[in-house]
Amino acid sequence: MTSSPRPPHVDGRPDLIGGTTALGGESAPARGYLLDNARAEAGERFAWLAELFDGVTRGHVDRLGVRAGSRCWEVGAGGPSIPEALAASVGPTGHVLATDIDPSWLKAGDGYEVRQHDVAADPPPEPGTFDLVHARLVLVHVPDRARALATMAAALRPGGWLLVEDADTALQPLACLDDSGPAQRRANRLRDAVRELLTRRGADLRYGRTLPRALREAGLVDVAAAGSFPVGGLACDRLEAATIRHVRGELLAAGLADDAEIDAHLAAIHAGELDLTLAPLISAWGRRPAEHPPALG
Repeated sequence: MTSSPRPPHVDGRPDLIGGTTALGGESAPARGYLLDNARAEAGERFAWLAELFDGVTRGHVDRLGVRAGSRCWEVGAGGPSIPEALAASVGPTGHVLATDIDPSWLKAGDGYEVRQHDVAADPPPEPGTFDLVHARLVLVHVPDRARALATMAAALRPGGWLLVEDADTALQPLACLDDSGPAQRRANRLRDAVRELLTRRGADLRYGRTLPRALREAGLVDVAAAGSFPVGGLACDRLEAATIRHVRGELLAAGLADDAEIDAHLAAIHAGELDLTLAPLISAWGRRPAEHPPALG
């Protein structure tokens, strides 16, 4: 599989198909996904997340046997990079379905089908038919994670694989591992503030470490996991800047930061003064057994 992140679609984005609304203003209610798709910064985040993690995801997908003719469901796709890569792997004899609550960053006709879908509320599309179901950085934000996992497992054919990748920000909560000066300590304070906003929205900051157990509880077998931990570089810097701009209004409204602190942090990123890092991405996979199809709970 090969794929490269597209530049952020800051202008000319398709109209929203529905699902989420902008959450950046001070009057926005504290509900829903904090890092929603309705802001221009979402496109930047998708591009830099692709730069950081698409190689990891593609490696797991290739190892799990996705090939020409395979059927794949990309859950909570966000941006187009993984659906495009899956489409290139399965070819014209295969099928890739990309879904999201807000699929407005996806482009139907790029080799994959696009549908609006809520994995925690809607029934599985085409149950029992997919060779691979994949979700990355999705379930950590979903309130009913067990239900979402059951939905994805029910979509697998017997012998099909579920690959779930989620962060564990409680395992490594720092923005700067080298907490050596005021700019680094400010970055870590702001990372704590963003984690607080995520917690208030219902995110489970310890979810990544629970994935192997969660997959077994969903009825899957041959479960295993691995971790990826990017440290430093342009992609980490750009992702951090886009994230802070995305949630700036929420940080101010909650009293977790002020304009001067945010501006100073963004300036330090732009100047290349920080060695920024992310939480570990935990990738876990399991196979649906032939004899006992997972049931929706």
